[in-house]
Amino acid sequence: MPHGSGRDVLIAAAIAVVAESGLRGLTFRAVSQRADLSNSLISHHFGSREALLEAAVGWAVANSIATTELFAFVAGQITAEEFLASLATSGDVLAFQSEMIVEARRNPVFRTPILDLYKSYQQVTEAALRARGLQDVADAGRWVFASLNGIVMQRMAGIDDDRLRGALEDLQIELLARAERPASRS
Repeated sequence: MPHGSGRDVLIAAAIAVVAESGLRGLTFRAVSQRADLSNSLISHHFGSREALLEAAVGWAVANSIATTELFAFVAGQITAEEFLASLATSGDVLAFQSEMIVEARRNPVFRTPILDLYKSYQQVTEAALRARGLQDVADAGRWVFASLNGIVMQRMAGIDDDRLRGALEDLQIELLARAERPASRS
């Protein structure tokens, strides 16, 4: 467990429990055991399971944006290999987010946090495209992020890294070509 405030440790523990056991495995007892903290601290900090999960979604977005090197990959600052390596270090967070995306379909409490999750990723993708030299980034941002989201899901499902590396390299080639095109088309 990471060091830090009790709240942060509980969030990290909740993410790990959901990544390992799914939402069905998320109990106050499982989180407190994983965090090696008192069960009552969960109630103190969050009050409910839903509040804990909502806080964990926000934490997971910030953490995964930082650790997956999303900006660096889209901006062309790192290779496909380096991006895949960064995904390996974010496995629990990505698995947690996947569980929460599915849960948002069933439970309206999580729809807004999940929409915010996607909005955050979209904003980072668009900022990276601008850093790469693209001017009109809204449309490109949507398809780039959708592509990366699919690649991340395939990696979590166990698709071979060599196949995914090829897809990432193709994406980099397309982004490079778009960045080199003149801004206006005649």
